[in-house]
Order: sequence, then structure tokens, then C-alpha cells
Amino acid sequence: MGSISLQNLSIIAGVQLFRDLSVVIADGDRVGLIAGNGLGKTTLLRIIAGLTEATSGDVVRSRGLRLGYVEQDVPKDLMGLSMRDAVLAALPPTDREADAWKADVALDGFDTPWEMRDRLVRELSGGWQRLMLIARVWVSEPDALLMDEPTNHLDLAKIFRLEQWLNREARSVPLLVASHDRDFLDAVTNRTLFLRPGTSRYFPLSYSAA
Repeated sequence: MGSISLQNLSIIAGVQLFRDLSVVIADGDRVGLIAGNGLGKTTLLRIIAGLTEATSGDVVRSRGLRLGYVEQDVPKDLMGLSMRDAVLAALPPTDREADAWKADVALDGFDTPWEMRDRLVRELSGGWQRLMLIARVWVSEPDALLMDEPTNHLDLAKIFRLEQWLNREARSVPLLVASHDRDFLDAVTNRTLFLRPGTSRYFPLSYSAA
């Protein structure tokens, strides 16, 4: 699928969040990103996604790599759309009519009830809004996934469904996921990056083993 290479990456945002971070995330790598609140997880994901610039260092992506970034918050412009239309809106306008079926396939991955798909996003629970955001990213067929606290607002049943989805539908793409949920990380990752202001540590192990 491709790779993401972090080369001597540093971020100073009032205080130093991390420095000289060099990691390669490639096919088969499913990385759990660990740090305290406000200590750089979201910033690193946004840098990799091309939404924020690092203080120094580089992010090198494989040529043509399509990144899917699942943020924590629902964009306000989606609140008045139906769940299905919010997912469909992730596609280019010229493709939406012909590829409308892709929105339903993406929602099928989370066993989304049919009656739920026509409900406005603002009327959905936080958990369904979260799964909608993931489906929005997946419908564009990314080559790698970045996920920021994807289990927020999910009940245990939805967390288990997300674990199944990541280990089945999304198993072929590299994954970098920030989460505080230890059991979730153990279920879906095989590598762990502890982000630190000094020297960050990277282990070829899931969270508990690392």
C-alpha cells in the first residue's frame, strides 16, 4: 500500500512536545500512539495529514499515498445532512451520483441500521457520529489510516464492532491510532509509539507488552 516516514520530526508549541522523532510506518504496521493529554498526539496526526507544520523535520509519504484522517470532532457543515449524505459528501461531487452505493457499503461495515442512515447527523448519538466519521474516511479508499481517539463516545458493543472492522475490512492498510483505551489498543495494534518531550520510544509490540 505504501509507507509514511517521519524524519527527525520536532514540535515546539510553547513547550517542546517531541523532538527528533524518526519512525517508518509501512504495510502491516498498526501503531498505537501514546502520550498524555495535550502532549502531542493530535498535533502529530495533523502533521502527518498535512494540516499542521512541524517545527523541524520532514514527513515523507509514498508517492500517491491517500491518507484517511479520522478527527475527533464532527465538522459543523455536516450536522444538517443525513448520515448517508455526510458519508457521501467525502467523495468528489462528480462521483457522488454514480458511487452513491459506496456510502452504504461503508456504513454496512458498522452494521448501521437502514433507518439510521436517513437521520440527520445532529440527531445521532456521539457514538454513531463517530462511526459516521470513520465511514466518511473509508469511502474514499485510503491507503493508510490516522485515527484520533476513535473509541470516544462508543459503548462496548460499538468498540467491539470497531475492533472487528479494523481487523477485517481495514486490516490491509497501515494504521496510526491515538487512544487511551488499553484493551482497544491491544486488540488492534502490533506496534506502540510512546511520544515524549525528550526521546520518544517505539516498540514492535502492542500496548500492554510494550
